[in-house]
Amino acid sequence: MTVRTATAPDVAALADLAARTFPLACPPDMPEADMAAFIAQHLSAERFEQYLADPTAEVLLVDDGEGPIGYTLTFAAEPYDAGIAALVRRRPTVELSKCYTDPAVHGTDVAGRLMTSVLERAAEGGAESVWLGVNGRNARAQRFYAKHGFEVVGERRFVVGGRTEDDLVLERVLG
Repeated sequence: MTVRTATAPDVAALADLAARTFPLACPPDMPEADMAAFIAQHLSAERFEQYLADPTAEVLLVDDGEGPIGYTLTFAAEPYDAGIAALVRRRPTVELSKCYTDPAVHGTDVAGRLMTSVLERAAEGGAESVWLGVNGRNARAQRFYAKHGFEVVGERRFVVGGRTEDDLVLERVLG
């Protein structure tokens, strides 16, 4: 298994993986229509093409030789929202927007490898912190991020389809 930067030939497989894994991070009472709307708007092949073309974005993936089994999406940019910008303590910062693995590899070190790569690349790029939002009811993800040194710095509202969720904002100071 290798962690590498995604390229154009990976787009279709990434979109498929994203569509399969995003619902796993949602609360159990999230309507399927809202999840589908979010996937269509943010995780389609067309959106992954845009992410790959964005100079502030980086898509990393873990490939098991048969295709991606995990991926991350980061943005090396100032937080997009003034409220989040006020919460994030260290600059420059990188947003960890997406971090998902195929359910078949949950409990293995695939997500850990991705996270290590994200943190190393952010530090190598001069970032002083990495921040992310996580659903306030996703205890499993919160434990994973805490294990990797992230701390809760506040809250945000996050829209999925027609529904607004309460998220936690976490930050990991680098260095």
